[in-house]
Amino acid sequence: MGMGMEFPGFIREVRLDRAKVTDPARHPYDIPAVAALDVLPLAPGLTVLVGENGAGKSTLIEAIAIAARFNAEGGSRNFRFAQRPSESELHRSLVLVRGPRRERTGFFLRAESLFNLATAAEGLGPDSGWEVLHEKSHGEAFLWLLQNRFGPGGLYILDEPESALSPQRQLAALQIIHTLIGQGSQFIMATHSPILMAYPGAVLYHLGPDGIARITYEDTEHYQITRTFLQNPERYFKHLLSDP
Repeated sequence: MGMGMEFPGFIREVRLDRAKVTDPARHPYDIPAVAALDVLPLAPGLTVLVGENGAGKSTLIEAIAIAARFNAEGGSRNFRFAQRPSESELHRSLVLVRGPRRERTGFFLRAESLFNLATAAEGLGPDSGWEVLHEKSHGEAFLWLLQNRFGPGGLYILDEPESALSPQRQLAALQIIHTLIGQGSQFIMATHSPILMAYPGAVLYHLGPDGIARITYEDTEHYQITRTFLQNPERYFKHLLSDP
């Protein structure tokens, strides 16, 4: 399984049940990656969804989270807040094919609704074990959650966590993720970060105009552009910043 993993994943694959799709022309089924979705095998450790904005990463990751009985705006399965409901109907037609193991715990963590999650956590009271996340920076709150609300044997779904994390803290997050995978946890992540998607043994899927397909790390646009830019930034600036 790679990286010494010995545990099978809780969710083996995600399937689209087309019999439950009421209108294939309606959003989000008009997104090419969603329209082409059939069976998506998941890694027992880390599965990563990559692609441009609008490719359907967050739509799919949110639908998987809701199908796994998490709150649409994030949190554990005990959270039921909804500041601004905007989820698509995709979760109604997804089937999560589970393995023999059942997770002990889990969390759906999305950077865009972390403020709402922090507000909901404050309502749990001083004896809940939650710190006041509003008193922390975005990145500090995100890392606190990883360190204090993620445990062994959990199912964790992350939507673009890099938006809250500096490169150094992305590396710290990878260290936590690696430890938890070694303790039997499974992660599903949507990200633009070439650091996060570089995790050894991760299974990467590219979502784009041609649908959804397995991709190697070195073939991702994120890796290629970052690598060539860092090797020769002057070349990029000469092209991008030239006078019209």
